[in-house]
This record gives sequence, C-alpha cells and structure tokens, in this order.
Amino acid sequence: MDNHDRCSQPHHGLTGIVGFAARAIDTLGEWGVGAFTLAETVVPPIPSEVILPLAGYLAKQGSLNLLLVFATSTLGAYLGALLLYWLGAKLGLERSIRWLSKLPLVDREDFEQAAAWFRRHGRSSIFFGRLLPGIRSLISLPAGAAAMPPATFSLFTLAGSGLWNGALIGLGYLLGTQYQLIEKYSHVLNYAVYAALAVAVVLLIVRRVKRARRVNANR
Repeated sequence: MDNHDRCSQPHHGLTGIVGFAARAIDTLGEWGVGAFTLAETVVPPIPSEVILPLAGYLAKQGSLNLLLVFATSTLGAYLGALLLYWLGAKLGLERSIRWLSKLPLVDREDFEQAAAWFRRHGRSSIFFGRLLPGIRSLISLPAGAAAMPPATFSLFTLAGSGLWNGALIGLGYLLGTQYQLIEKYSHVLNYAVYAALAVAVVLLIVRRVKRARRVNANR
C-alpha cells in the first residue's frame, strides 16, 4: 500500500481490538476521543492506555487534530471525574460505593483502596491519583464525599488528567512516524490488551468469591 492509501486509511493494518478502537476513533473524530475518556473514567470499557496512543497515532497520520484531541480527552476525563465527585457529594461514600460496586468489572475493594489513598494524601491524591491505574477513575468519589472544594478538585483533576493524557497522546504521536512498526506489532498490542482484560476479570471473580466465603464464614 502506498503513502496516499495509508493517509486515506490511517488504521490500515491494525487488527483486533486495536483496529476496532482505531476505526472508531477515526470515525467519531476528536470528540469521540473525549467520549471514550469520559466513559473510561466512569466505567472502563477500553482503557485510556489503548485509546489515547491510538488517537495520537491518528493525529500524526493527519486524521485528527493533535491539540483538539488533547483538549477533548482532558475535558472528557474531567467530566467523568466530576460525575463521580457529584455522586460522592450527593450520596455519601458508603452509598456511592454500594451502588457503583454493582457495575461490571468493578469491585468494592477498588473504591475502598481509592478512599484510603485519599485519606492518606489529601488533595494531592487527586493530582497523583490521575497517574495511577486503578486509582485514577475512582479517586473522585471520596473527594466528593469529603466535600473537597470544587475549584481545588477541578484544578488538580485537570492538571493530573492533562499530564496523563498528554503523555499517552504524545507517545502515540511519536510512534506515528513508524507506521510499519505499528502495523507489524499491532497484534502484539492486541494480545496484551486481551491478556489485561482477562486478568482483570479473573481477579474480580477471585476477589468476589473470597469475599462471599468470608461473609458465609462469619454467619
């Protein structure tokens, strides 16, 4: 395939979940990236570690605007965080955890870990928590429940999310100069994503089984 065809089909050669995500991003555009990051912040369907480098890669190919990708992804992450902050503020930490832990691939212990991180580190946890998988999406809930000032929460959330998003988008943008490398090893990334999802599901099942056994043993 020549350079013209590659520019017209920047996701050519990307297969599996990576190819699907690339085609979806290419179709939905920059605002689609924002929608992905908003959803990923609340209920992770496809992790930002996959979406954002692909968006940067497509920006390098000329399919997306790099600055707009950064802006929409950061806005999406902020709005998702704001939703969880609002839930924490309105429902309280315990009720929010009890409700959200019913969602797929989400476990009560994840929220409790995020709440413990917030208690230990205070407002700085909002910034640094955005850089930590597993904490990033959930740290907003205890912040809302603790009535952290909205302006402080927004500042630290935008700063942390912007740093995380910018790093992943920049990585994809730099890799976009190596089209043949991306095409050659996209199947490896697919396997990595599938493996990560499988491990997440297995860990969730194991934790829920252990928790059910503890509850039965205490009866």
